[in-house]
Amino acid sequence: MPPAIQDVALIVDSTTPAADVEAALRAGAGELLESVTLFDRYDQLGDGKISLAFTLVFRAHDRTLTGAEITEAREAAVSSAMQKCGAILRTI
Repeated sequence: MPPAIQDVALIVDSTTPAADVEAALRAGAGELLESVTLFDRYDQLGDGKISLAFTLVFRAHDRTLTGAEITEAREAAVSSAMQKCGAILRTI
């Protein structure tokens, strides 16, 4: 089945390891998440903040995912990163 690819950029404290943010995304995304890849780190935000951008790949092995399923999984992943890492969603 085809993958659904979503990018998210999150603002976190510069002391927050990218691995912690990735783990939070994985924990929140659920079983449809196939992979998470960090593709950008932007250190020039100031105030001790950085932006980390990730690609999330979702896939069901038995069917094509609906837009609603993809949105729900992405929002759950971001919500988990917000709760566990104090992340703020940044518009890409």
